[in-house]
Amino acid sequence: MTEVIIDIENIEPVAFFGVNNNKFQLIKKRYPKLKILSRGTKIKLSGQEEEVFEAKEKIELLIKYFQMHGNLSEVNFEQILGTEEDDVEIENKKHFDLLEIDNILVIGAHGKAIKAKTANQRKMVQLSNENDIVFVAGPAGTGKTYTAVALAVRALKNKQVRKIILTRPAVEAGESLGFLPGDLKEKIDPYLRPLYDALDDMIPIDKLNYYMTNRVIEVA
Repeated sequence: MTEVIIDIENIEPVAFFGVNNNKFQLIKKRYPKLKILSRGTKIKLSGQEEEVFEAKEKIELLIKYFQMHGNLSEVNFEQILGTEEDDVEIENKKHFDLLEIDNILVIGAHGKAIKAKTANQRKMVQLSNENDIVFVAGPAGTGKTYTAVALAVRALKNKQVRKIILTRPAVEAGESLGFLPGDLKEKIDPYLRPLYDALDDMIPIDKLNYYMTNRVIEVA
């Protein structure tokens, strides 16, 4: 008897397994001789060694496909899992562009793959991996803030950090903050909106509220 545990902690379980575990049931149907359990973000496989490792490789292919495309339909599941009579060749990588997978920073709240899309964004990611501090300058709308937030969320999800603090200068545009209506939070929030929008894209709302309430993520 062999046991293997696969962790999909960077993927939302509902997005991967489907509503009411309908896609997870396809895995169990494909390998009826295995005991296959899911709890949270972990999948446990138990059974004969050869079949366990075959199922493990198939599930890892499913994970790679999901990371690359941001979604995984029942048809995709069936194509990748294959059948006993017409098995999918594990070593065939034509379905996957591994370079594209490397560009994925984080899987967002709705299964969307957040990637470094432009050459400068990829350069930003590379430099941030190599340096403690990176200064980025450029026109508005080029993804500087969004990419920075994605890097911070990735570090948090990968447990490289225990807390992230997002800060953004409140740059005045012809007005003084002192004359804007509302309290200090209401004055500052419009300037922090890009940070909130990025966080909404990347973290499910319930988990984001938990992080914000417990100051795991702090916007300053």
